[in-house]
Amino acid sequence: MDGKYVADSRVTLSHMMGPQDANGLGNVHGGVIMKFADEAGALAAIRHAQSPAVTIAVDSMTFMHPIRIGNFVQFNAELSYVGRTSMETRVEVISENPLTGDRVISNTAYYVYVAINPNGTPKAVPPLLYETDEEKRRAEQAKERQAFRKQQQAQERTNSK
Repeated sequence: MDGKYVADSRVTLSHMMGPQDANGLGNVHGGVIMKFADEAGALAAIRHAQSPAVTIAVDSMTFMHPIRIGNFVQFNAELSYVGRTSMETRVEVISENPLTGDRVISNTAYYVYVAINPNGTPKAVPPLLYETDEEKRRAEQAKERQAFRKQQQAQERTNSK
């Protein structure tokens, strides 16, 4: 199976946040941001695998800056790591005040997806090819996160027995 570059699966989704997205204080609900981030990450994973993919994990998502009604928000997703059937995507959330042009990174999150075949079982995905030092650095960090996730899963299995 031929590898694919990080850039081959890059996705940007954009959305103007309205009153339906916010709480009474005018801040956009975190769940709304998580939903759009998941969609962007899933699209990047699907582009890479060229098959459906399902979300299996979300690492913590810390909101560093509030997103307000009227903000234009971009969700930039790209793959950071690929296993045999799983893929980690890095999703960067950028909020922009369209009246002033001020832009700020609201948060960055990592989502993990598994590619599935038509029978609904895991499917092997192409390897991920890195072109820049930044992509290689992110891949090394992703390997550490994946090892930590596996360690946590093993502990949870042990604790549930």
